[in-house]
Amino acid sequence: MTEWFQAVVLGVLQGLTEFVPISSSAHLRIFPELVGWDDPGAAFTAVIQIGTETAVILYFAKDIWRILDAWTRSLFDQRAVWADVRPLEIPAGGREVPAAERGSHRRRGWDPSDARMGWYVIVGTLPIVAAGVALKDVIENDFRSLWIMATTLVVLGVVLGIADRVGAKDRPIESLTLRHALTLGLAQALAVVPGVSRSGATISMALFLGYERAAAARFAFLLAIPAVLGAGIFEWPSALGEDSTYGVGPMLLATAVSFAVGYAVIAWLFRWLERRSYAPFVAYRIGLGLLVFGLLAGGAINA
Repeated sequence: MTEWFQAVVLGVLQGLTEFVPISSSAHLRIFPELVGWDDPGAAFTAVIQIGTETAVILYFAKDIWRILDAWTRSLFDQRAVWADVRPLEIPAGGREVPAAERGSHRRRGWDPSDARMGWYVIVGTLPIVAAGVALKDVIENDFRSLWIMATTLVVLGVVLGIADRVGAKDRPIESLTLRHALTLGLAQALAVVPGVSRSGATISMALFLGYERAAAARFAFLLAIPAVLGAGIFEWPSALGEDSTYGVGPMLLATAVSFAVGYAVIAWLFRWLERRSYAPFVAYRIGLGLLVFGLLAGGAINA
């Protein structure tokens, strides 16, 4: 019964922390250490993240279907995809004008900007796939040190705080370019180190590039879908191996719980970003990192 209870708690923790920029993987490593539970492991973490990514797919279902439809159609009409790209029109003292407001329209039954978004997600996913394959053993072992996680929590917390303060935050998602998609993908690849936060790294870079808070979060969530689903499927056998902490039942329960909680968090986060900044998450990251440093230094927990 104990492992079922732990699975529920870890599922709730995953759902609460996946989409806000505070690193779900760090919390799934730190919390069990604080309460005396076994480390669930990188494979378990990767699998239950399928639950939260399923929440993203459901929440953005209409957008994702439209992007997939346009991307599929674009395979047979690449000129139409990129011919619609033109320099951004930025009125003096105003925000950039999205393509949809500059006369671009769906003459072919699909929007070239949706097709481009599909290509941007593919291009942006390549760096984290390469990093995950190249660093698999390090990710599952050395990177799970709490010293590393405490460091990344603090450092990336500072980075997020600076990005949220200095970023122009006036570029809509429609102004995304191929170069920016690759840059955001490189930022996401940093998340192979627990404590960085996939959404936190991507959002920080998007803010530095001048994107709106909501636009930064939206692309971060879309960009994470193929990477997280791929990692979860890839790690499934390892999560059920002889050294796994939880069996298939508790792991599926944790995944289901993370889905339910994660969906609610997505809806809450976008309402939050309409009015407020990332400052509370910055403070939380730094505070948690310093707490872990103190506990490690005092011998209260093991790295």
